[in-house]
Amino acid sequence: MFWYPHVTVAAIIVEEGRFLLVEETIVDRILFNQPAGHLEEHETLLEAVQREVLEETAWQFTPTALLGVYHYLAPSSGSTYVRFCFVGEHHDHNPHQALDTGILGTCWLNREEIATAADRLRSPMVLRCVDDYLAGVRYPLDCVRSGW
Repeated sequence: MFWYPHVTVAAIIVEEGRFLLVEETIVDRILFNQPAGHLEEHETLLEAVQREVLEETAWQFTPTALLGVYHYLAPSSGSTYVRFCFVGEHHDHNPHQALDTGILGTCWLNREEIATAADRLRSPMVLRCVDDYLAGVRYPLDCVRSGW
């Protein structure tokens, strides 16, 4: 049996104290998450997070820092996730772009609103990333290397 973790990327995008989240349908539940998704073959982590933000929010995204690397074991499935979360700037929104399958829309919530919706967060990593961002955690992008 071959085991591997799910490698994912996520984006922290903040405007006027509010965080950009997506509402998505997961197994017949509507949950909140940062714009996020899986790393695809032949893609760098930075390319992946830019693609996921665009697909899920219709915003272009420019990463400016690595927030952190998060490890999560999902109790419902037993799957292991390794999430690379990036901080960055959003720009060039295309309101006519269709959003990714399962994404119902986007919303801007502050930390209190996110914490209040704890039972509707895709995983505990959502609030943890928000808290790390508010605590000022940042790592330079040059610590994320691709290729040799």
